[in-house]
Amino acid sequence: MTNDRKKGSGAGEQASATPSSLNHPHDISGGAGDQDAERMKQLLRSALPPLGDQQEPDRDLWPAMLRRFDEQNTPRASRVPWFDWALAGGLVAFAAIAPRAIPVILYYL
Repeated sequence: MTNDRKKGSGAGEQASATPSSLNHPHDISGGAGDQDAERMKQLLRSALPPLGDQQEPDRDLWPAMLRRFDEQNTPRASRVPWFDWALAGGLVAFAAIAPRAIPVILYYL
């Protein structure tokens, strides 16, 4: 069984051919892409404030960062979520009701 088809003949030739006018979609628009890009630049410039000469903040931010770090590192009783207190209360109540379960509870801690 030999392949008698020659390269370029048959139905596949028509499917692979592309019209030269449709090679690039931006060629069809007739240069409208440049106008769109220019319009986008104008919109971005109007939406974003210019930086100008002032590229540093008005005040020193380091003291504010130190205060924030100190606030995060100070332990407080109010930082424990309410459901942790509810769980601890439930365990104490369960131990008061069934004192024989205390070794089992301690085993799982």
